[in-house]
Amino acid sequence: MIQVLDQETIDHIAAGEVVERPSAVVKELVENAIDAGATAITVEIKEGGISFIRITDNGSGIDKGEIPTAFLRHATSKIQNLEDLMAIHSLGFRGEALSSIAAVCQVELITKKPEEITGVRYEIQGGREICFEEVGCPSGSTFIVRNIFFNTPARRKFLKTPRTEGNYIQELLLRYSLCRTDIRFTFISDGKTKIQTNGDDNLQTNIYYNFGSETAHALVEVSASSEHASLTGFIGKPELSRGNRSLMNYYVNGRYIRSNIINRAIEEAYKEFLMNHRYPFVVLKLNIDSSLIDINVHPTKMEIRFSNQDEIYKLFYDAIYQTLKNITLIPETNLNHADSNIKTESPIVEKLKKETERTPEPFETLRQTMNYMANIPAMPSRQEEEEDKQSKIFQQMNLFKEEMIQDEKPVFRIIGQIFGTYWLLEYQEEMLIIDQHAAHEKVLFEKLMKRMREKKPLTQNLISPMVVTLSGRELDVLEENLSVFQEIGFQLEAFGDREYLITGVPADFLNVPSKELFLEMLDSLLEKGSRATDTELIIDHCATMSCKAAVKGNNVLSYSEAKKLFEEMLAMDQPYHCPHGRPTTIAMSKYEFEKKFKRIL
Repeated sequence: MIQVLDQETIDHIAAGEVVERPSAVVKELVENAIDAGATAITVEIKEGGISFIRITDNGSGIDKGEIPTAFLRHATSKIQNLEDLMAIHSLGFRGEALSSIAAVCQVELITKKPEEITGVRYEIQGGREICFEEVGCPSGSTFIVRNIFFNTPARRKFLKTPRTEGNYIQELLLRYSLCRTDIRFTFISDGKTKIQTNGDDNLQTNIYYNFGSETAHALVEVSASSEHASLTGFIGKPELSRGNRSLMNYYVNGRYIRSNIINRAIEEAYKEFLMNHRYPFVVLKLNIDSSLIDINVHPTKMEIRFSNQDEIYKLFYDAIYQTLKNITLIPETNLNHADSNIKTESPIVEKLKKETERTPEPFETLRQTMNYMANIPAMPSRQEEEEDKQSKIFQQMNLFKEEMIQDEKPVFRIIGQIFGTYWLLEYQEEMLIIDQHAAHEKVLFEKLMKRMREKKPLTQNLISPMVVTLSGRELDVLEENLSVFQEIGFQLEAFGDREYLITGVPADFLNVPSKELFLEMLDSLLEKGSRATDTELIIDHCATMSCKAAVKGNNVLSYSEAKKLFEEMLAMDQPYHCPHGRPTTIAMSKYEFEKKFKRIL
């Protein structure tokens, strides 16, 4: 039977579309404050906003006679008719926010217009009016929202931990602070101030505050325009790339949105400058004729449609690509750390560097030649093998930690190397062809897993600790999984509200940029959205670390280094596949050789 739903059920259905979690409540009320002309907005929460949210602004306030109407569904001051819907300039316009919030929360409003002497205190719970009285208060509005989903406990069970919910709110306010730099934002969580901007209308200042000095110093300003739109903001140099899109922030007419068109334009523009599956840092603001966009696509107003998609794509792509193309990115190697920074140099500086390069002195040329010859793999005689054990004439790159191997070492003979990557070995009754990268990856992985099982991580302490500035969600994930990082070999210390010090790194991975490795692990945890107590997830991180640290194909290994590597690999129980499943070894038995040469039938 078809029937018309009652108003309470209708309100709860609407609330389900608009109010997903505490951050959705904050989003709607902060946008209302911005639309009301506020220049200062303070958000205070307790228990991640689940039990308490207070949002205070110095905007225009609500007229006392319109307050009850404001909480009715589809009541709004933002639009009057269909024509207004086609040219929206405000953040809110549907008139669903207050009614939806009041349907599933206990709401208290204190508000006063600047021209009024007294204000109004209004309470509504579950859509039912509780209190309406005059009070003394400053101009503007204060919303207090308590006990989200108090009357729908089934939905409350789907909320995450207070820390996680609080971090969603912090990320939301971070985005507003990047867009509306003319507004002073304050965010307080459980009595601690997490965000405090000064409203000086300087985007770079807010980026510095939210992401740290390292990010702020690696920014390039962008400014471009097309027939119907203009684009301003900052993009990061490639060194700021991350493993997910969390640092890609862009706004359309002051609204934070997500767009496949814009995503594709940004990623294509960076394609020549970034490795695969790396994403850049951008904070970009697009101003466009509002008649050319449709934001009435989804209740959260996060999606948007452009009628001039090609123009928007070209504007973003050209602005970013030309900016990156016009700066010269020269890697500068730091001899004290494994990490390297990207520095911007002018053509003049580059020319001077080339001019200062000199030809080595004769004795230096001889030493380099001897070192090069010593690194060329050859077929050693037995006498040479014995001499190699006794002599340490040349200093080699130490790829492996010297460790006692308890089991008997496997006996094999190295025949030589082909194509700069594959080694031929005679082992028992087989000829083995070994991929040096896959073999080294397997050895590193097994060592790491063994230390994790034994709770004995091998850590190299850093003389100069590295500082990492993290977002709210990154902090949440790191602190939930701190033990995993420690088991792998990282040593971390809290350093301020949003910073951590890396004081020690995994000793087997010193040839990998430690900060990059740490952030990649954090990014993958963020992307999966779960704690790393799951065995499969931990193994995945260990495999990634091993792959990055392993010697690559075409890297020159000395005979002694190769011998050490194959001794360790062949002593393993399952040496024939790397952690990602690729074969380390291809074998051909003596029987197969004899059959191929028709020695046996």
